[in-house]
Amino acid sequence: MANKKQFAIFGLGRFGRNAALTLEEMGYEVLGVDRDENIVADLSESLTRVVSFDIRDAKALDQVGISNFDTVIIASKNLEASLMATMLCKERNIPEIVVKAIDDRHAEMAKRLGATKIIFSERDTARRVVLHLVSSRAVDYIELDADINILSLNVPKKFVGKNLIESNLRSEYNINIIAIISDGQTIVTPPPNRIFTADDKIFVIGTSAALSKFEREIE
Repeated sequence: MANKKQFAIFGLGRFGRNAALTLEEMGYEVLGVDRDENIVADLSESLTRVVSFDIRDAKALDQVGISNFDTVIIASKNLEASLMATMLCKERNIPEIVVKAIDDRHAEMAKRLGATKIIFSERDTARRVVLHLVSSRAVDYIELDADINILSLNVPKKFVGKNLIESNLRSEYNINIIAIISDGQTIVTPPPNRIFTADDKIFVIGTSAALSKFEREIE
């Protein structure tokens, strides 16, 4: 898995579960972790790997090879567990540590302990709802950074029957397609000669301005 990011999700409640399943759908390998063995059993067929242990347990983290992961998303509802896991991931030099914060105090403490990104699920959900209201085509909209986003949508009719080169997305819209879902199969980094079909769902990445321009011009 040298060329594909590896993700670990700590806490498989509603937010963690949805994040894990979305990443799997996009073709990434995901490690899910939760103390609740019933949750682990329920997701055993859906995730690449799912295990049950306390995320405050440094030995357990080392046993699953957490230091080999590119991104850890900490979605635990337990404040102490969330902060301890943040610190342990920082000590293991995880490049990206994303923490779902309970409140502003939690967010500030997580940042001090090494979190690289903070998520407030209610605020982010509100942003996504608004984006859906102003976008007629968006299936989903994921904010990766201050100005880098992933837009998921059904392939526009104008691209059906064309391949990636003919669609000219990079030069005309300054966006890139990172994945296509077709007939239940996910194609990550699709080849340039791959032809779009009417049932394709595409994932495009770009700046907010580029994605807005793309949406306006494909209406």
